[in-house]
Amino acid sequence: MSTPCYGEAGMSTDDTPWLDDDEMRLWRSFVVLALGLQDRFSSELHAEHGLDFDDYEVLVHLSEAPDGHLRMSDLAERVLQSKSRLSQRVDRMTERGLVERRKCPDDRRGTLASLTDLGWSTIRAAAPTHVHQVRRDLLDHIAPTELPAAAAALERAALAFRDGAPL
Repeated sequence: MSTPCYGEAGMSTDDTPWLDDDEMRLWRSFVVLALGLQDRFSSELHAEHGLDFDDYEVLVHLSEAPDGHLRMSDLAERVLQSKSRLSQRVDRMTERGLVERRKCPDDRRGTLASLTDLGWSTIRAAAPTHVHQVRRDLLDHIAPTELPAAAAALERAALAFRDGAPL
């Protein structure tokens, strides 16, 4: 008899705290949302603005940063990508004229990623599309009274993940 992936009553003799029905519903719903929304958002952002979701996230973080630029290491941390993967993404975005690399003025070894004028106009054009997506595919399905609890729970989990996430 093999141990089921998520356990069934009476199937396991170890000390694994198997997921109960509510925990399983939460987990599976989260997986569908996390994977499905990113794919849908990428597809729509690409069709309307020539961006995938990861490009959009880079533009968002740069647009929220002072003067529209961040150290590459800080940007990698914010978008949860390795430095080498982010470097490749920024190279592609540089070729498209959305961002540029600059030397860090206070650290000769550091490099900044900066929004270009085209990057600014692209994020301004794409942001309403993304907000519409978030409302349509997530927020419109959560009652306003549920939002504070849902946000708090996901925020706690995200912070715990970030604190232990290997980047």
